[in-house]
Amino acid sequence: MMYGMIHLCNLQERLTMTDMCILMTAAACHDLDHPGYNNTFQINARTELAVRYNDISPLENHHCAVAFQILSMPECNIFANVEPDSFKQIRQAIITLILATDMARHGEILDSFKQKVDNFDFTNEEHVKCLKMVLIKCCDISNEVRPTEVAEPWVDCLLEEYFMQSDREKSEGLPVAPFMDRDKVTKPTAQIGFIKFVLIPMFETVMKLFPQIEEIMVQPLRDSRDHYEELKQIDDAMSEAQKKKTESMSLGGKKK
Repeated sequence: MMYGMIHLCNLQERLTMTDMCILMTAAACHDLDHPGYNNTFQINARTELAVRYNDISPLENHHCAVAFQILSMPECNIFANVEPDSFKQIRQAIITLILATDMARHGEILDSFKQKVDNFDFTNEEHVKCLKMVLIKCCDISNEVRPTEVAEPWVDCLLEEYFMQSDREKSEGLPVAPFMDRDKVTKPTAQIGFIKFVLIPMFETVMKLFPQIEEIMVQPLRDSRDHYEELKQIDDAMSEAQKKKTESMSLGGKKK
């Protein structure tokens, strides 16, 4: 997805080769050694990662640490020929991008980009840094940009991961997020809110800077929203029919 966005937005003509390298490396490394339980769980369960990182983006800090542990191996060090000062800057930039994928910071990062997008300046370091953060965020949660037959199996995997976490939270007496609770969530309800209130607003903001993403990225999100809203209507109708059937059966039983 990052490779696709770079080319679709023609970023190879706007950003430096170092920026390309930072974007691609951060994208490849952004979820390294993910345990399948989110930051909220890590913090509430007081896991080793939460303790190590003082409850501050424990997973994202871990992904960064694992990335640079791998990069420190001679056979994996793609930056071996980079000057120390340059490597320091590259390392800091990759860390910044991976830490930006913590969804707890979503509002803060998107608001910062919104303030810059109407007068965006590719020569302004802060503007470019903010753009790179938004790009990795877009790629991180871009599943619904893909065709339904590609995206939907991954939604099933994600929901199963959520349900595994909420089951464990229930068994350990920890708080349970409603959007992860198998007793409260369906695939359509899980996706509709996320697409409408997180994905579409973020991609539409990026579209202000790169109008060419509308057809290939934003429209599929709108189509996906419509698809899940139709599925929800079907689910609701079936639930209503089942409810009436149950009610009529119980009334029939009373008459007898």
